[in-house]
Amino acid sequence: MTVLGIETSCDETAAAIVRRDPFGNGTLLSSIIRSQFKDHEAYGGVVPEIAARAHVQVVDKIVEAALNEAKLDFGDLDGVAATAGPGLIGGVLVGLVTAKAIALVHDIPLAAVNHLEGHALTVGLTEGLRPPYLLLLVSGGHTEFLKVGGAFQYEKLGGTIDDALGEAFDKVAKMLGLGFPGGPAVERTAASGDPYRFDLPRPLAGRPRPDFSFSGLKTAVRQVALTHAPVSRQVAADLCASFQKAAGDVVRDRLRAAMTIYEASGLPRRLVVAGGVASNRTLRTALLKECEASEYTFHAPPPGLCTDNAAMIAWAGANRIAAGLVDGLDVAARARWPISEVSVPVETVKELSAAE
Repeated sequence: MTVLGIETSCDETAAAIVRRDPFGNGTLLSSIIRSQFKDHEAYGGVVPEIAARAHVQVVDKIVEAALNEAKLDFGDLDGVAATAGPGLIGGVLVGLVTAKAIALVHDIPLAAVNHLEGHALTVGLTEGLRPPYLLLLVSGGHTEFLKVGGAFQYEKLGGTIDDALGEAFDKVAKMLGLGFPGGPAVERTAASGDPYRFDLPRPLAGRPRPDFSFSGLKTAVRQVALTHAPVSRQVAADLCASFQKAAGDVVRDRLRAAMTIYEASGLPRRLVVAGGVASNRTLRTALLKECEASEYTFHAPPPGLCTDNAAMIAWAGANRIAAGLVDGLDVAARARWPISEVSVPVETVKELSAAE
């Protein structure tokens, strides 16, 4: 099965093609990503209207480039998938309508994919790992733990009660004048800093429910910055390093709480980390240490597939189409769409293959 995926939920216009064999193994044939970084840089964040217009201007060219890279034509496709949410609604509509047009004209199945499910299943494409596993999803808009119990089975164990971790990184970068996007800027600045100089809070540490809170940590960073204004280069480096260290400690502590709940189900001790923030080296190190201490295996996509991309959408769509979970042309785009709402009762899902 060869499936085209389209991703336009935020500020990347992406298209990719994957091939799924009858045993559920995947091959990435092409992946094209056009970042809108320059379009939003002057505003210090993503402007939804600008993002939507930028998607409209290039989505057909990006799809064409993905087909060319894979040396395929529309006639070679067995399905098309697009992000249907959650995300900036204008951008989501661009990709979903494009996919609907392709499905209609070429008479192929359509999969309207939940963006978070794309992140959740990427390790199936990159390393052949299939559920069950514990998932930590950390991105600009989402920070949550999920129990992925089986094919299309998602149970939320805990999540942020205020800012997502990626959002906190962006806001710290903005208040220190480090530029946009914030995550890489903070990580670069922290490289020359002392992570023990500033004693920052670890919100919700020790709580049994695996929730997150980053607003207090972000406020503490702001207070330190105001105390040291104008912030020197070294203070900025030390503050970023201290912030990253605190964030890593929080994530590790919250992971222990999530593991306690997950282990009660008797599932294999496997942690999957996905989302753009998963590429941060300090956070990865903290998670790796906790996995080693708790005897979990650690799994994460390569950095290029941690951030928003269409390969994950094509792969999630291929698995849904293979299971008979096909969407009609009337499927709606959604700005908000919890991943728990895409869970499918086991009895309604086809066997993906005899091997599974």
